Amino acid sequence: MNVAILGASSKADRLSNLAQQRLVAAGHRVFPITPMYAEILGVKTYPDLTSIDEPIHTLTIYLAPDKLSPLMPQILNMKPQRVIFNPGSEDDGCIAQLASAGIAVQTACTLVMLSAASF
Repeated sequence: MNVAILGASSKADRLSNLAQQRLVAAGHRVFPITPMYAEILGVKTYPDLTSIDEPIHTLTIYLAPDKLSPLMPQILNMKPQRVIFNPGSEDDGCIAQLASAGIAVQTACTLVMLSAASF
């Protein structure tokens, strides 16, 4: 499954970094999104959502809500099948926009979902 990680980080203490490691270990193809690095854990990064030219099944979000709203047009245009709002990234307005566009939304922790085999 193609999984984009919005708010990816090369810092080992960041949850997005651990999520990337666990997603890869679970056999998923990851697309880290950050303008900060050229690659993370040996995987090419993408500076923004529009730079990804492959279909994304799941977008997992590790951004603060105030940084997310300006990216909503890109997210809606990407048309992921599912968007996961990890703890601290939840935004009711963004969730409503995605739901009304027919995109499945979950407010959950990607790491917990992977650990519980419910990803």
